[in-house]
Amino acid sequence: MTATAGRVRASLAWLERRGSKRVRDDMLSRYGITAPKAYGVPVGTIQQLGKQLGKDHELAAALWATGWYEARMLCAFVDQPERVTPGQMDRWARDFDNWGICDTICFHLFDRTPLAWKKVGPWSRRREEFVRRAAFALLAGLALHDKKADDEPFMAALPLIERAAEDERNFVKKGVSWALRVMGRRNRTLNAACLETARRLVGLDQPAARWIGREAVKELTGPVVRRKLRA
Repeated sequence: MTATAGRVRASLAWLERRGSKRVRDDMLSRYGITAPKAYGVPVGTIQQLGKQLGKDHELAAALWATGWYEARMLCAFVDQPERVTPGQMDRWARDFDNWGICDTICFHLFDRTPLAWKKVGPWSRRREEFVRRAAFALLAGLALHDKKADDEPFMAALPLIERAAEDERNFVKKGVSWALRVMGRRNRTLNAACLETARRLVGLDQPAARWIGREAVKELTGPVVRRKLRA
């Protein structure tokens, strides 16, 4: 047995010992997460294991291959962003089968890679529900974490948001909404641009677009965001 295989077995055993039926049941009933292979371990507990294991690209690849929900969540905290490849990002995105995996990988790993911006556009045009959601989860992560990015790439993403806002699927709709609202909190320029987009969406016939637009207008004109922008 290789060292990596041994670490995978030990990690799965650690997760299994901390799993519970209550958490498994809550994943579906409370959070809408469908995961056929799950132990039922809270995210905070998974993060504890990630800290113990440290960064290891080969271990992350082997954990992903197990198909276990918690093992794949663990990859977000174990993989090395600088070693993630374009092919890996596409393969893992195709494997996304619930919003928990999609958002955690995009928000804690993929948005920290040098490749992140190159995936937003192509994924936003894919038909698979969680690949398309990944585009906007990634965009939201970049809006929060990429402090060095100027306004241009976010402005260029607004047409992607308008195009995907017509998608009525729940997890796509919520991903698009998340990205638009987070982008509009970065600064005054993006706030104005995102509000302009949101108001256009409110005037469309599609229910999903109207919902996204209303939610964004409400948040981006609200007192919390206004105080942040003034500061």
